[in-house]
Amino acid sequence: MKVRKSHRSPDEVKQRKKAVLFCLSDDRKKIIVEENKQILVGDIGETVDDPYACFVKLLPLDDCRYGLYDATYETNESKKEDLVFIFWAPEGAPLKSKMIYASSKDAIKKKFTGIKHEWQVNGLDDIQDRSTLAEKLGGNVVVSLEGKPL
Repeated sequence: MKVRKSHRSPDEVKQRKKAVLFCLSDDRKKIIVEENKQILVGDIGETVDDPYACFVKLLPLDDCRYGLYDATYETNESKKEDLVFIFWAPEGAPLKSKMIYASSKDAIKKKFTGIKHEWQVNGLDDIQDRSTLAEKLGGNVVVSLEGKPL
């Protein structure tokens, strides 16, 4: 996701993941990439207009998930990109699911390098407004997220 090689072709760049959701396997013993729940860099501008809004729509309202989101934002000084680990635990999720996801969160986080921010989200109200993520990324110095002004 975050690893950049200078000799990548434009097609390789398009295949880079912008956002990914992870869920528990059916037997609840493994954490896996959730099928069809990712946004590729190449999708932006093609099938995805607003990657952040699209990512929010991927989240299930009735169960927990882990997400990795490669946030692109601007401050008054510069453009930045940070990897955000999101622990999605909506109020409507079953208690058992919340407990399993909460207890395995550190295990999945250790598998990823380059995570700059961690964010636990408990409902759509917390995540729909992009200014909440902007606050996590840099407080009031963030002026735009994913090219959209705040």
